[in-house]
Amino acid sequence: MDQHTLVITGMGAVTPVGIGVNNYWQALVGGKCGVGPITRFDASELPVQIAAEVKGFDPAAFMPKSLARTMAPFMQYAFAAGEEALAGCGLEIGREPDRVGIVMGTAMDGVTTVAETQAAYDAGHKVGPRFVPMTIGNIAAAQIAIAHGIRGPSLTLNTACSAGGDAIMTAAMLLRSGEADAVLAVGGESILCPIVVAGLAQAKALSRRNDAPEQACRPFDMDRDGFVIGEGGGALVIETLEHARARGAQIYAVLAGYANTSDAHHVTAPCPDGAGAAACMRRALARAGIQPADIGYINAHGTSTRLGDAAETLAIKSVFGGRESAPPVSSTKSATGHLMGAGGLTEAIACIQAIREGVLPPTLHLDTPDPDCDLDYVPNTARRARIDAAMSNSLGFGGQNSSIIFARYRG
Repeated sequence: MDQHTLVITGMGAVTPVGIGVNNYWQALVGGKCGVGPITRFDASELPVQIAAEVKGFDPAAFMPKSLARTMAPFMQYAFAAGEEALAGCGLEIGREPDRVGIVMGTAMDGVTTVAETQAAYDAGHKVGPRFVPMTIGNIAAAQIAIAHGIRGPSLTLNTACSAGGDAIMTAAMLLRSGEADAVLAVGGESILCPIVVAGLAQAKALSRRNDAPEQACRPFDMDRDGFVIGEGGGALVIETLEHARARGAQIYAVLAGYANTSDAHHVTAPCPDGAGAAACMRRALARAGIQPADIGYINAHGTSTRLGDAAETLAIKSVFGGRESAPPVSSTKSATGHLMGAGGLTEAIACIQAIREGVLPPTLHLDTPDPDCDLDYVPNTARRARIDAAMSNSLGFGGQNSSIIFARYRG
């Protein structure tokens, strides 16, 4: 390892299966599922009535109540995840505030605030002065910066479902270019409102397993019928190795590789042969300077859609030399639902924990194997395995592809 090595020194998670990294991880390996009936609003007239909601979240545990009132849920989740990551890493931001940055990833910003405000406005209520700041994606990062005095680069990415992974890559680019010594990569998402659910349902993207919500998200299963909306937040503190060592930081993993590509194929459908995703994985491996055989686990995008799961399977087999030589793969969306912009961060944490703990989280509800999805998906039960490197894939609307590689730190 040299001065250009990047390392992870802090982690934070707010998810439908647990708040806090430890609770989240224990739920994943324990096979807990966070999908259930929608409680946020009356969904009885919608064709889809299920989602993976964050449960038991008290904003006051992470921020002043006055601040919470000025932030949409996606901001609150990102803020809370960022608080955990920053508190755990022990970074003294005040010593060099200009050398610390933030990169935020989110797919749909404050869409729930827009929907709720429009409904209230149509009912004759006034629009409050906080409406616009609560809908803009970058205000989540701004609120974290204000709370902690972070004065370095601040960027917000809207690359759909790959935004979380792209936030990690962009943070790495800032660090490698010398723009910062430490960067908080954070993601937040909450899109639970009738208009979004109705739109995705009309596009036939969502599972309609309303009578069995816990079984609804079943990546790679023959009976899968769409993804399940999730919500939450995730965060990583990424530093140069030199900076982390100088301050005696605990190091969780090495950020070894990263890449982003575009399918240039279709607005919502993936390239059927997975060529764009395969190219992204190859670029990440090349940047990491490792061979496909060095990857011990892949956290797949694996949303439980018919086209997406099959295309990602083909992409993985293309890169890793076929079914026999591909590493174990799982989709933790089977537990959390699809966290959109936050998913790239929370799924990255799953990869880091798999390396640290020697456990691969399972793909839940994989009961009937799909012949077109024929990899080892760690079905239904977590598996003990010592691995030294793991890959996280995030693939979004518009043909956005992100691949991130983490490796064991051997300091």
